[in-house]
Amino acid sequence: MTARTILITGCSSGIGYTCAIGMQQRGWRVFATARSADDTAMLEAEGLHALTLDYTDAASIAACANEVLKRTDNKLDAVFNNGAYGQPGLVEDLSVDVLRDQFEANFFGWHDLTTRLIPAMRDRGSGRIVQCSSVLGIIAAPYRGAYNASKFALEGLTDTLRLELHGSGIRVSAIQPGPIRSRFTQRALNALRDNVDTVGSRHHALYAKRIAELEATAGTEPAPLEAPEQSRKATGNGLLPQYRLGPDAVLDCLIHATESANPKPHYHVTYTTRMAALARRLLPDRWQEKLALRSS
Repeated sequence: MTARTILITGCSSGIGYTCAIGMQQRGWRVFATARSADDTAMLEAEGLHALTLDYTDAASIAACANEVLKRTDNKLDAVFNNGAYGQPGLVEDLSVDVLRDQFEANFFGWHDLTTRLIPAMRDRGSGRIVQCSSVLGIIAAPYRGAYNASKFALEGLTDTLRLELHGSGIRVSAIQPGPIRSRFTQRALNALRDNVDTVGSRHHALYAKRIAELEATAGTEPAPLEAPEQSRKATGNGLLPQYRLGPDAVLDCLIHATESANPKPHYHVTYTTRMAALARRLLPDRWQEKLALRSS
């Protein structure tokens, strides 16, 4: 039997790496993307089909889509859009260019890649599109306006796409993680230092505090590569709110979204995400704001 095929983006570390290895272990033929030559070489060494992809580069997106469709003879079964980063900063300190960069990487690039793959799925009458969203696509949090906005936009686009593809055989799901072990915080810290004038801001004292908090969190983050079995062992029970689940929790959702006959529209991965989704449905707006401020 021909192996099912999936394209997974952002596989140099964290969620993408664990999901790529996990899907490969389940017999899928996995096309895994990364931006750097070193990372694609690492993925090839793992037995994955590595491709270069930069979501901010239209030519890179086109080349990736064309190559994966060529190698699968236009029979790609699933795509998991995952590669992204978080841009911290108060909204009033975000330049238009910084906001635009966040959307290029987290939203526009995803849309470009996905729309290049949909025609082949339509022709076959089947396919799975899975988007890695966030708890911050459900409920906003301060100091994360650019990331909030990109994920809220992604949620709206994904829900619309699901409706428009109804009856086509293509199923669309959004996975909504909360705190997951990865190098996300370190990358966010770098983006804050590189793109926001924290010293010149009138909120420089607040930024100093936030940077110290981010540094403390980043210092405890694990090595960026966790195979599924390593992730599950490190997570343990992971039932309490303070736990950061491993990327294997996202893998479990991806497996269901791509293999189940009835995939869910939304997968709430962590305790934090489940509580946010519940609060969004049940709490008045002012209570939601108080909750967001207390937890930020």
